[in-house]
Amino acid sequence: MSPISRGFHRRRSEPDAEAGRVPPGQYVTHDFPVLAAGPTQNTPLAKWTFAIEGGQSPVSWTWTEFQALPAETITVDIHCVTRWSKLDTTWRGVSLDVLLEAVSYDAAYVLAFCDGGYTTNLPVADLTGGKAWVAYSYAGSALQPEHGGPARLLVPHLYFWKSAKWVRGLRLRDTDQPGFWETYGYHMYGDPWREQRYAGD
Repeated sequence: MSPISRGFHRRRSEPDAEAGRVPPGQYVTHDFPVLAAGPTQNTPLAKWTFAIEGGQSPVSWTWTEFQALPAETITVDIHCVTRWSKLDTTWRGVSLDVLLEAVSYDAAYVLAFCDGGYTTNLPVADLTGGKAWVAYSYAGSALQPEHGGPARLLVPHLYFWKSAKWVRGLRLRDTDQPGFWETYGYHMYGDPWREQRYAGD
């Protein structure tokens, strides 16, 4: 049976003070719901690496090397395809601008790959220009495994499934290859403001 479901129901909307920050069809939550297609991954930091493949010279970082890279603290709103939005979430991580500067490439797309076999596709243009990070801290503490720790992709302007949990790298590509949820009918891009939840939206 396909894991995709359209059986989401809208909950109570939040006050008008949040108008303009919440995309159509979303409700605001103060919780942080945990959603995953499989078991929570727990990768020992001593074995964790992050790689960028497909460029002229592939690169990778160990956890210690990654922690030494320039990092930023970011406060953003996030929007899940299951219709919840969480406002003013605070993360710390490394910008994809920093990571992609380490490789020479002319690819237009990436396929993010993660522990547990999960993947998701993204245009490079949506990862650069201060729009995306690999985050390892949430709300001032180490990112917990149930929320994608030790590190997850953070692409807050797209639906949150694009912010892949347990991320381990990016594979640069010339073509837009669907990832895990996209093969099950989720939208290839996933803009919450255009309600791009499913293929054809």
